[in-house]
Amino acid sequence: MSDPDTIRLYDRQADRYADLTDGHNAADPLLAAFIAACPKGARVLDLGCGPGASAAAMARAGLRVDAIDASAEMVARAGAHEGVTAWRATFDELGQEAIHDGVWANFSLLHAPRSEMPRHLAAIHRALRPGGVFHLAVKLGQGESRDRLGRFYAYYSEAELDRLLAEAGFAVLGKRFGSGTGLDGSVSDWIAVTARA
Repeated sequence: MSDPDTIRLYDRQADRYADLTDGHNAADPLLAAFIAACPKGARVLDLGCGPGASAAAMARAGLRVDAIDASAEMVARAGAHEGVTAWRATFDELGQEAIHDGVWANFSLLHAPRSEMPRHLAAIHRALRPGGVFHLAVKLGQGESRDRLGRFYAYYSEAELDRLLAEAGFAVLGKRFGSGTGLDGSVSDWIAVTARA
């Protein structure tokens, strides 16, 4: 994420966002499945970690957790969780190679322009060890727009995600669909995909 308006919004509303998402994120069955798919003691990356509830759950499960976010306020909250190493970075700064056993990108890459998604997916694939697990969740739809709060969003169809992931070298293992209410109060449909490098 590099959109300045979106980053500023998350800095200003970090507490409200944490109140909205922390309880759900910590108890998310998709997160439990991601943790179970990683080797014991695996090194994982929470990409766009927000306030860190998911990262904290990973750490409690015995994983070694790196967490990044473009919002300084979110990084401060994530880094306060025991076992979580958090730092401020954008998606463009993901340059590691074959160091993670899993990457968790839960409703984060939807803040990147659609034109940048192939590059980001390629970088994630490089950052994963062979066979590493990748979780990606985005909102379903078409195009790009801003929500009622001014946050930038890119939307995808199931078919688009299948194509993008395949082009980046991922094998899709499973999908889940749902809907939920966001920080701006609107309800959106979403898709979560589990894949392997």
